[in-house]
Amino acid sequence: MGVRRRTLAKILVGVFVFNLVVMGVGAWYSSQNVPPIPETVRGPDGNTVASDAQIQRGKAVFQSEGMMNHGSILGNGAYFGVDYTADALRLKTKFMRRYYAREWYDAEYGDLDPPEQAAVDQIVKTDLDEGTIRGTAQYSAAEVYAHRQVRRVYVDRYHDGARERGVPADMIGDEQDARRFADFALWTAWISHTDRPGSDHSYTNGWPPAPGAGNVPTGANVIWSAISMILLVGAAGVGIWLYKSVQLPDPDVTGGLSVPGPEEIDVLPSQVATLWYVPVAALLFVAQTLLGGLLAHYYIERDAFFGLREIAGVDVLQLLSFTAAKTFHLDLGILWIAAMWLAAGIFLASLLTGYEPHRQSTFVWLLLGALVLVTVGGFLGIWLGINGYVDTDQWYWWLVGNEGLEYVEVGRIWQVGLLAGFAFWTFLVWRGFRPLLDDEPRYGLAHMILYAGGSIGLLFTAGMLYTPQTNIVMTEFWRWWVVHMWVEGAFEFFIVAVVGLTLVSMGLLRRRSAEKAVIFEVLFIMGTGVIGVSHHYWWVGQPDVWIPFGSVFSTLELIPLVFILFEALNEYATLSEAGETFPYRWAFLFIIASGFWNFVGAGVLGFFINLPLINYFEHGTYLTVAHAHAAMFGAFGFLAMGMVIYMLRITTFSDRWSRRRIRWSFWLMNVGLGVMVLTSVLPVGFLQLEAAFTEGYAAARSLAFYNRDVVQTTFWLRVPGDVMIIVGSLVFAADVLTKLRHRKTAADVERQLDQPIANRILGDEYAPEDDD
Repeated sequence: MGVRRRTLAKILVGVFVFNLVVMGVGAWYSSQNVPPIPETVRGPDGNTVASDAQIQRGKAVFQSEGMMNHGSILGNGAYFGVDYTADALRLKTKFMRRYYAREWYDAEYGDLDPPEQAAVDQIVKTDLDEGTIRGTAQYSAAEVYAHRQVRRVYVDRYHDGARERGVPADMIGDEQDARRFADFALWTAWISHTDRPGSDHSYTNGWPPAPGAGNVPTGANVIWSAISMILLVGAAGVGIWLYKSVQLPDPDVTGGLSVPGPEEIDVLPSQVATLWYVPVAALLFVAQTLLGGLLAHYYIERDAFFGLREIAGVDVLQLLSFTAAKTFHLDLGILWIAAMWLAAGIFLASLLTGYEPHRQSTFVWLLLGALVLVTVGGFLGIWLGINGYVDTDQWYWWLVGNEGLEYVEVGRIWQVGLLAGFAFWTFLVWRGFRPLLDDEPRYGLAHMILYAGGSIGLLFTAGMLYTPQTNIVMTEFWRWWVVHMWVEGAFEFFIVAVVGLTLVSMGLLRRRSAEKAVIFEVLFIMGTGVIGVSHHYWWVGQPDVWIPFGSVFSTLELIPLVFILFEALNEYATLSEAGETFPYRWAFLFIIASGFWNFVGAGVLGFFINLPLINYFEHGTYLTVAHAHAAMFGAFGFLAMGMVIYMLRITTFSDRWSRRRIRWSFWLMNVGLGVMVLTSVLPVGFLQLEAAFTEGYAAARSLAFYNRDVVQTTFWLRVPGDVMIIVGSLVFAADVLTKLRHRKTAADVERQLDQPIANRILGDEYAPEDDD
């Protein structure tokens, strides 16, 4: 089945418009149906227990103190601490039972007979079901008692400190702020047990699982899980049929296309400048892996690090808490991958065109300096915010300090700086690609790179659409636009465009053939991944209309991943056929590994945890950790390293090129990731899934669960995998630094250069009959 590139491009535009309409209408509808925050919460005696100002203050404390990177709220955040929503609901239920047991029977709840406990349980469920949060909310006497008790617990835990939980003293520096944080957590618990008007389930669709509070899966969870299973089989079949039916080109080393050797390619000044992004990124990568090892160890020793406190008097928990380490670990992962991608985009532009715009290398250095400045400023703001040096009573705390939302922690000013960096990078890539842009239609490869890069920056603007005063439900709506649409939209778009360009530059695909493959894959990536963001909206207080949207489009995301898997298999076959003489073998292997891990992490694990019924119990557990590591590091990290190795292969003198360290780093990181995921992270996730199903979600995230012998043993099994990844990152960084010492010097751009890749690509003229 032949499909014209022009036809595919028109369909892609239609899909983009459809996505824009659906998500635009969805944004308006969601904003009209957010759970309200009551102006006041009053007890039976008319006294005020909490107010909207106190709840909003609690949200600001939650963000400024980095609480989302210690525990989670509504299931989103870090998994080291409790989920504050589930924990507040558990504590509220517990203290309400205590109140009624003492009031009715003058005894503790645990001492009551089963019939008496059943009577108490029933009245507690009735109180919770009768909640209302419009205008003035009315508490029962039991709820007033429970609210005040939860405040005391949170002051003891998060202000005084709880080292057995990995909570340092003064994690929340002010006692009053700890009370306000409890008010905020209790409000999220409130919307989890209070029915949405006109429905028979709560604002969070009955999440978290808490039978004692009346929270159980809704019928929609079961129905759409069954529909997703049917769609899974159908989507896999459609994906395979399309791949076999549509005439897409495969990489070829046996045809007439030659593979230019590195020694044939002159290096331009801007390309030499991009090389300096690489050691910066490699060192950030090493720092990220070291912090990852510390984070993993915190699950075993929550208040120590191999006895360092007793041996040397160094209190690691106070110096570098889990919250700070987790924040930096996440942001470093984004930064080193992004830095490598930015360098690759600029490098490829000059490689494919042989064109060096005036002062391009100066601008490349300027961009690197700006990114370093924004990174240092953002990280400093995070550290100052977490440690209480930025006063949250001041209006500007979230602009310069720690905005405190997972993946978008840096202050708003630094976010604007990053956005400006993305825009400037797009401008530089546009300058470099100008000869190719003039030579190709709007759906050409160079245009695709600009569209992908521009969309990364554009989606980042969604993170500007909320403030600390915004309802957390809408805050999460926009935050997931950034996080999910980056990962499963713009980043995937960038991957297929970059891989297509790389195959063309290697001489393995013709430009027009690569364009067709890229447009076809992007069509399915954008057609499923954008609306697929809605699977993040099921349990955060969004309308339940997102359950069918999320179920259908998350399942259909399997189609492009099937394509990517087949592409990886075909590329591996091509690589085997090319043999050891192929000069870009190891760059190619990293790119193939990226496709494999993308299918495993985003495809297999992603589909499993996105089944509504599974996700209801799994949300915010170690199964998500397995998915995230395989998809983020495996897919995007290996692609970034593959592109860097390709750059280094071209810019390093051939007689000084060595494959030994690259080979070691490749296998250490791939095997290490497999060991970490398969022997530790996934097993812990399955144990949590069982605990959430049998004991309730709060139990699955409790300290008691993590301290089980079997769970602690499984955590220790992660050590070999983590060590291999850390050593692999060190070997990779050492290889990068070594190869930079033996780089080519920049060619004189004033003279006419004979660039084999650019000559072939720009000489590959378009003709109407070629538009197949």
